[in-house]
Formats: sequence, C-alpha cells, structure tokens
Amino acid sequence: MPLRPLRPGDRIALVAPSGAVLDPDRLALGTDILRSWGLEVVVLPHVHDIHPTLPHLAGTDAHRAADLQAAWLDPDIAAVLCVRGGFGVHRMVDLIDWDAMRAVPPKPLIGFSDITVLHEAVAQQLGVPTFYGPMPGVGVFSTDTPTAEHLRRTLFEPATTTVLTGPDAETLVPGRTHGVLMGGCASLLAADRGTPGARPSFAGGLLILEDINEQPYQLDRILTQLRRSGALEGVAGVVLGSWELCGPLDAVRAVMLDHFGDLGVPVVGELGFGHGPSSLTVPLGVPAALDADAATLTLDAPVLIAPLDA
Repeated sequence: MPLRPLRPGDRIALVAPSGAVLDPDRLALGTDILRSWGLEVVVLPHVHDIHPTLPHLAGTDAHRAADLQAAWLDPDIAAVLCVRGGFGVHRMVDLIDWDAMRAVPPKPLIGFSDITVLHEAVAQQLGVPTFYGPMPGVGVFSTDTPTAEHLRRTLFEPATTTVLTGPDAETLVPGRTHGVLMGGCASLLAADRGTPGARPSFAGGLLILEDINEQPYQLDRILTQLRRSGALEGVAGVVLGSWELCGPLDAVRAVMLDHFGDLGVPVVGELGFGHGPSSLTVPLGVPAALDADAATLTLDAPVLIAPLDA
C-alpha cells in the first residue's frame, strides 16, 4: 500500500524512541512549525520521560517502544516524527510487535541520527520507505528555514523534491548508477552489524552516510567495521552527507576515498543531509539514480502518492 502525502488537518504523532528531551523549549518551537503547516500534533505520553537510572534515555525501553507502536497502529495518525536522536533505539527495537505493525497500513516515519536503527528495522521488518530527515526537537529544524521547508515539501508536495543536491555537493568518484536508497548515520550502521534482523549487506543500494563528532581515525574504524563485516559488498554507489565536528574536511575526505575509492562505484560528497547546519530530507527504501558527475540524486518517482479519490 503506497504512502500518501500529508494534508492540512492531518494528525501527526511525536515519539521519543531514543534520547531524553534536553530542551523542551526547542521542541516547542519545532512543534509550532509543524502546527503552522496545518497539522494537528499529538505528543505521545512518554516523550518527556527520563529513564529512572539512565538519564540519557527518554524513559524506559518498554515505554519508548509502546509509544512508537501506538502511534503506528493508530489509524487517525498520518505520520510519525521522532523528536530527537541521541541513543536508545537499539535498546527498544526488539520490544516492538512487528506483526502488529505489519498488519496496518504504513505511514511516513521521519528521523535521523540514532533513528538510523529504526529505519533499518522498518526496512527489514515492514519493507516500507522511511525518511532520513530533521526532527522537531533538534535545533536545525527551528533555526534553518530551508531545512524545515524541504521536509514540508517532501511530505506535502513530494513531486517537488525528487532531485536532491546541495551547494557543497562534490564528485569524489565519477560515474552514474542506480539503486535503492539505504543507510544513515555511519556509527549506528556499524553498531547494527551482527544484531538480530540486521541486513546482510547493502548490496544493490545507494548507501547514504553521515555522522557527527567522530574524528577521522574514528570514522576509519567505523568504515573498516562496515567493510570487514561484508556490509559494503555489492553496493551500487555512495552518497555522503555532513560530517559535523568530525575534524578537517580534507582529512574526512581522505578517509572516505580510502574506503570507497576502490569499490568501483560512483561516490558523491557533501550532498547536504545529516547533522549539518542545514539538512535535506532523504527518503530510504526507494529507487533512485546517482549522477556523481553532476553530484545529484534523483528519485525514480515521488515517494508519497495521492490516492485516486483524493
């Protein structure tokens, strides 16, 4: 069943499957932006919880899983937005009743950073597209108008966001290719290796990668883990986003070329998604064409499709 675009008047749910909300005022600003789009925002019961002994978590694992599942199963909820990343999805993802989630119509799921683990789980368990995009509890959503506007157009006017590129996008390895978009935050993808339900590899995929606060030697370790685990076998192309607080860009670029330059596939750098000061929303689980020469990523078709009786 295809996912439909959002419309003014839709109800959307905010969930916190990862870290605790550290700045309620920032989340309130993000929520106001969502309401300005004509959406009714429903905050799930445990969004503002803090774990009793592990304050970096937004409440207990069971409560975080229950909120996510309740939002997905509610037929009146049109989309699910995660409020922030941090850490925590790995702890709760196996508590979700995937059979129940599979039995209802899918809906857009939006988030990035630690939400990478949830994107991977949804891809493996449900086989539906998701969106690697900004979250209302993260500063860039309320401080950078283009970031919020690109998410809005992706959800409401999907035909306007089928070509993705950024002002700093660059060709690292030339060529053109085609594949299914997959990936997310590099360190979370590495941590996911060997866990129950992790995909064997990104074969046939256009692998999107970005991260924050990982120095070049740490990125080297992360990418070495991905390579040694077989995750990169058969990858069709690589699309790199932002590397905020990861050290000098030249040093980061050298690590990327060392790991991806010999794969024989096109590679684009700095496309403009992830933890940077401005961020695109990138769909996952859908086919796209990567033109590394032009540094563009073009979806085969809009991800969200209006029903015929709309």
